Amino acid sequence: MQEEPTVDPALARALSDFLRYLALERGRSAHTVRAYESDLASMLASAAGDGAWDLSGIDLAMLRRWLGRQSDSGLSRATLARRASSVRAFMAWALREGRVEADPALRLAAPKRDKHLPAVLHREQAARLVESAAGAASEGDPVAVRDLALVEFLYATGVRVGELVGLDVDDLDFERRTARILGKGNKERTVPFGEPASAALTRWLAVRHALASAASGPALFLGRRGGRLGQRQARDVVDRALRALGDTSASGPHALRHTAATHLLDGGADLRSVQELLGHASLATTQLYTHVSVERLRASYLSSHPRA
Repeated sequence: MQEEPTVDPALARALSDFLRYLALERGRSAHTVRAYESDLASMLASAAGDGAWDLSGIDLAMLRRWLGRQSDSGLSRATLARRASSVRAFMAWALREGRVEADPALRLAAPKRDKHLPAVLHREQAARLVESAAGAASEGDPVAVRDLALVEFLYATGVRVGELVGLDVDDLDFERRTARILGKGNKERTVPFGEPASAALTRWLAVRHALASAASGPALFLGRRGGRLGQRQARDVVDRALRALGDTSASGPHALRHTAATHLLDGGADLRSVQELLGHASLATTQLYTHVSVERLRASYLSSHPRA
């Protein structure tokens, strides 16, 4: 098997400094930092194999060859776009830090991401989802009660799964029915939730002690062993609930985020309000959900109108 090219210690230090900058100065999550590290380690190893042993030796041709190899290996357009973006961010940082005299990644282009609409639940499906979770919780099993609160809260607020599992008990204001959310880049926002989610959360807090342990701390959602619920565990809860519906391709907590946003827009919420609720930095990201709503309207029209 061919050995991986050796990366010069100076390149390794530059990568380490950049990852530290992402975590400490930009407030990126550990998951995001690991993704950058994987992308950039691949690029630096490729550049080393092409003869570059420091940042100034990396040129556009090397970057293009690396991205071409990534494409040939069968990676999706979305992954290629992310990897190119990682390299552009890294080289732009290196230029600002004076580690290179010119940025070779300025003209590094990647295939455009495939445009696809996110899978969302219809209102009837969402209703069945929470009804099923409520049925499972009817006998009072603490894990089932927790799962009901988790599903209700995700659908009510559209928060990201990382934001959900990061919640502490004191982040909830039951009088105002709002939650304090710490989002991407450590940006804080306040999101409202409705009476069903409030009732489910109140019920969960009444039995939370059954799972609590010395490791629980202030965490709102707990795992079976008493520690803070992890993202993978939360995804498993939602995936099982969605699979039980049997009539949707939606999967994972992000499906409930998409569903919450789409149902808000279907109900007449304005785009800016939905942007603030979801914590999107750009309105363009939120606008994706207007396309979802239009497509749902079109599908309903085609299936219902006699002259469609």
